[in-house]
Amino acid sequence: MNRTTQFNSPFLLGFEHLERLLERTAKSAGDAYPPYNIEQSTDGKLRITIAVAGFDRNDLSVTVEENQLVIRGKQTDSTEKTFLHRGIAARQFQRSFVLAEGIEITGATLENGLLMVELFRPKAEPVVRTIDIKSGSGPNGAANGKGSLK
Repeated sequence: MNRTTQFNSPFLLGFEHLERLLERTAKSAGDAYPPYNIEQSTDGKLRITIAVAGFDRNDLSVTVEENQLVIRGKQTDSTEKTFLHRGIAARQFQRSFVLAEGIEITGATLENGLLMVELFRPKAEPVVRTIDIKSGSGPNGAANGKGSLK
């Protein structure tokens, strides 16, 4: 299968992982359960709030797996109950959020059927690095045709 990609430019070196991230997020974009909000404050804090009505603290898990925040919910269905009508969803779910480098999870709280996950994005500071340019001539230089990439 031949795909057109935005990351095949010769000026974008080492961004193959972004293409995989975009593919992964596109797969989960259509899932609307459970609903969630993402809030941002001015001091670098983020909050993801997920509506998890009917889920207990023990039914939920919040993990970070390879720069991805993964929130799972699984309820145990009681066989002691007989429903005449069941309109409240009790299905399991998995909601994933790709995290940028440096984002930290600072905590999670379950209150009134809402799971709130707190994140912090530290302010990025610009880094300028000067690369020393070596001469290409000499016994190990590239000018004599014997140079190599390391």
